[in-house]
Amino acid sequence: MTTLPTVPPPTSPAPVVGPPARFRDLLASEWIKMRSLRSTSWTLALTTVFVIGSAAVAALAEYNNIADSSPSTPEPHDFLPFTAYTTVGHWTLMIVAGAIGTITVVSEYSSGLIRTTTVAVPARGWMVLAKAVVTASLWTGVGTVTSTGSFLVSQAILNGQDAGVSITHPGVARAMVASALLAPVCALIGLGLGVLIRHSATTVVISVFTQLMLPPVFSQSERWSADINHAMPVTAWKRLVQNWPPDPDSLAYTAGVPGSWAVYALWPLIAVALAVIVVRHRDV
Repeated sequence: MTTLPTVPPPTSPAPVVGPPARFRDLLASEWIKMRSLRSTSWTLALTTVFVIGSAAVAALAEYNNIADSSPSTPEPHDFLPFTAYTTVGHWTLMIVAGAIGTITVVSEYSSGLIRTTTVAVPARGWMVLAKAVVTASLWTGVGTVTSTGSFLVSQAILNGQDAGVSITHPGVARAMVASALLAPVCALIGLGLGVLIRHSATTVVISVFTQLMLPPVFSQSERWSADINHAMPVTAWKRLVQNWPPDPDSLAYTAGVPGSWAVYALWPLIAVALAVIVVRHRDV
């Protein structure tokens, strides 16, 4: 009687397990996602040109006003903060930064890429932190360019009437830093709202309403109302850019400089912290 040789059952190869993703790998991944979108570079370029261009237009208007007044004994001119850092330019910067911060997260939810991301990176909190670091770094760079460019262009124009000031002039440094940091603050707020809401249009509307439309609703003539108004990023930016002391005869409550810096720090910190907490306890 012949016995057949026993053939061992085929065994599947052991899965290859790579090293866990490090935080710098997450940063590299998020940076690739960010720069791979062609619309991002165009949006940043157009926003930068618009913000600096608005400062140039305001400086030209002030140049003409000084030329028309033409006093017989010219007086030394002070730094004009809202000529270098216009409201329309920086409101636009706030809207765009908040929208891009929102899209950074919401686009992955709408396309389904978030499922792939969470499979590759089970630690969802670290994923959100990586997005926040890349977003903050990108918009800090954009804010620095727009802030520095707005100041240099506006003062170069005003120098034609000997009305420009140097970067060491009192009040310039604070206004420049506050205007540069406004972009990352708003971008991180948009990112946090994007994680919480996960719908692009709704998130952008809520971001714009909260940051730009809500502050004027609260008057600064009452203490409780003024406190809410002063807790908004746009009010904090205006106070930090302003280089003149509060009017002691004014009936309105004025925001303080330390409190305005605290607003700059707390809004993005709370937004990102809430995003990390929520993403850890919610299904994709």
